[in-house]
Amino acid sequence: MDTRVNALVNFYRRVEIERMQGIPILNPQLCVEAVGFRRTDTEPGDGAVAEGVLITPWFMSLVRLPLDLQDHAGRVARKAVRGFGNERFDFIGAHDPAVGYHEACALFSPMADFRSQAQARETAEAVLAQLRPAPQPASPPVAVAEPVPARRSFFMARRAGAPGSAA
Repeated sequence: MDTRVNALVNFYRRVEIERMQGIPILNPQLCVEAVGFRRTDTEPGDGAVAEGVLITPWFMSLVRLPLDLQDHAGRVARKAVRGFGNERFDFIGAHDPAVGYHEACALFSPMADFRSQAQARETAEAVLAQLRPAPQPASPPVAVAEPVPARRSFFMARRAGAPGSAA
């Protein structure tokens, strides 16, 4: 999974350097960063994907990145409703030969209101915390009470063990 997410980050870093320089929507306080990517099997038939938030100096999006390099198969710019955590969103298909097919759902664009990378990261983490179910704490073990012997058994046992009794 790390290799796939790193390929995604490297692709968007190249886009920033090669295509975005001089464009006014680029926030110079920000850089490309992947936040909170986890493996998931949310959609039947899609296979495993890495899901998380991608921050760039010009957008922040939820991203679904198949763990296997995939061709675009005509899905670029097509919308698909996908599950992400507890919710469902419209994702748009994208493709680059270095990354393969992936899907994104815009959270913020442009990124002018973010004053720092730390603020953008905190926002991404807060979004993920809202979408992903919180892990349930382990239930404490339930004490199983031993069956209480009947009163008669209790007295009979004492009588059987008493000195002079026939046991």
